[in-house]
Amino acid sequence: MPDETRERLTQADRRLRTRALLLESAARGLSRYGYGNLVLEQVAKEAGYTRGALYHQFKDKQELTLAVLEWIYETWDQEVGRLVEQESEPVAALLTLARGHTVFCRRDIARVAIALRLEFSGRDHPVGRSVEQGYQKLIDFCVGLIEAGREAGSIPEGPPARAVALAFAGALEGAVIALVGQVPHDELLAVRTAAGALGLDPSTVTAH
Repeated sequence: MPDETRERLTQADRRLRTRALLLESAARGLSRYGYGNLVLEQVAKEAGYTRGALYHQFKDKQELTLAVLEWIYETWDQEVGRLVEQESEPVAALLTLARGHTVFCRRDIARVAIALRLEFSGRDHPVGRSVEQGYQKLIDFCVGLIEAGREAGSIPEGPPARAVALAFAGALEGAVIALVGQVPHDELLAVRTAAGALGLDPSTVTAH
């Protein structure tokens, strides 16, 4: 391989590594402090870079935050969504989602969407819209599983599927927040809470 080509690849690799470290640092900061209190200089410092290096990758805090959200969604799909897709039965898929999400949220980068959704509630802002779009995508997915479960008889009839999906997601979010640091019990308790929102008997849910 010519030296020039090798050098271009090396520069590209370094740029990707820098971007990944900055995204992870920003995700931690957003989880802890929210958007309004996020200090870009601190994000760069914790990632091991200067503020100039951050601005070389992202033009401002909004662009950085939108990139963080995209990164979080992709990571969630890889770590949680992939497991859910392997389940052929709706209830198993929903409970796998709850388990996977709880484990995912043990990481200090994982509560970004929850924090931003609360911060931007009722505001028309690109970050708020991105968070809401991601949340509605999750709700739509859960609605499909709930309807399929009702057709199969594994999920009892009751309120509209969308209302149940909202309750399921809300119960799961609330349990995950309340159970921070309660490993390994957080997984079982969060999944039982989510199961109850579906109208299932929580006592039948066991730890994996």
